[in-house]
Amino acid sequence: MNKKDKETEKKPKQKAEAENPKKQKEDTKAKEPQGNEEEKKEDPLQQELDETKERLLRLSAEYSNYKRRSEKEKQETYVYAKAETIKELLPVIDNLERALANETKDYDALKKGVEMTFSNLSTILQKLGIEVFGEPGETFDPNLHNAVMHVEDENYKTGEIVDVFQKGYKIGDKIVRPAMVKSAN
Repeated sequence: MNKKDKETEKKPKQKAEAENPKKQKEDTKAKEPQGNEEEKKEDPLQQELDETKERLLRLSAEYSNYKRRSEKEKQETYVYAKAETIKELLPVIDNLERALANETKDYDALKKGVEMTFSNLSTILQKLGIEVFGEPGETFDPNLHNAVMHVEDENYKTGEIVDVFQKGYKIGDKIVRPAMVKSAN
């Protein structure tokens, strides 16, 4: 074969390649993914990083859901506790309304009704776990009592509560209201 024949042979191949550029691109693309797969197989650090990111995203979403659920449960518990407390106090409110609606002139009957209502309220407070404190004769404790007056009297020990203006209330270790007292120096 001479030189001219060889050129003629090359021209049809070049023509075919020129006419079909998609085939060239497909061949190139077919080779590239294999290279990427090899790179992915060769790069375990990248895989580990991707897995860690995915775990972190899931953990973050779980925490967010937990936080939202906990807040909702907290609110529901708070509303339930308030409702139960009011439910316990409703009989006292009913008794006071009946006393106010009564047009009696009998002071003793009214006093007896108020005493019964107060006794009922005290029972309810005990049932709710509320402790009343601040009685004359107790030792003054600045964590429990608020001294609004002091008296110099040798008949009382130092730090003894002489008089109580308002009783204190607590639930467990939580002070609801300190007792307002007069103490001896």
